Amino acid sequence: MKRTIKKQFWFNREEAQDLQKKAKKTCLTEAALVRLLVRGYEPKEKPDERFYDFTRELSRVGNSLNQLAAKANSLGYIDTPMLEAELKKLHKFQADIEEEFLNHDRGR
Repeated sequence: MKRTIKKQFWFNREEAQDLQKKAKKTCLTEAALVRLLVRGYEPKEKPDERFYDFTRELSRVGNSLNQLAAKANSLGYIDTPMLEAELKKLHKFQADIEEEFLNHDRGR
């Protein structure tokens, strides 16, 4: 989206520092933070390292399951629909974790 309209605001020192701190905590630029707030979103702070540890582990498990499914399908001795259902559950779990830790909340 091309931005063609410039807005300029004046802050006192405390307000400017608050904006700077909030932008840093959410890993956004000050402009991006203001745009989200105007649209009714309250971004969450960047999650701590344990979130990334969890998602890396989930990715490893998911990759292993995908490899297992491919091998089982080629050998024909496992219930592939059941395994695929389990993979979907795993992917939903990963998405739920990302939603909890990363996505922006509207109107919070």
